[in-house]
Amino acid sequence: MNVEKLRTIDDWAAFYRHEFGLVVTERGGFVMLPITARACVIHLPTWRAEQVRAALRQQGVRVPMLARQIRWSFLATPDSRPGAQIMEVLNRLDIGIPAVGSAVMLPTGLGRWTREGCHWIEPPERGTPLPPLSTIVTAALAVGSDRPD
Repeated sequence: MNVEKLRTIDDWAAFYRHEFGLVVTERGGFVMLPITARACVIHLPTWRAEQVRAALRQQGVRVPMLARQIRWSFLATPDSRPGAQIMEVLNRLDIGIPAVGSAVMLPTGLGRWTREGCHWIEPPERGTPLPPLSTIVTAALAVGSDRPD
């Protein structure tokens, strides 16, 4: 598909389905990725997300990532939901994992400036499975809790 010719939300939804294999919906004039048993996201503060990205790269793990002003969202496969104690630690670290039934807005553009206020740091790749959520959670916990100066 030629990205230059994508004009409508339906065009972008079809693009995400065809090019990236994502099961997306249109809601309220936006392309949304529903959080399901097959796809989820983990939101991290930007400074921590950069460290997690570097740690995952060292392990050879590729993760699709969306950037917003102060947070990045990593796309994953929900292999298991963290237990209550881990969720408590994640919350203290300002790391969020939205529940099944929620959704994340995807950009209608591949450049840095989109009307949704987000852009792809690493877009998904067709045929490449999303990494397990547990891998990203483990990396996020391993980078520590100290914010760099």
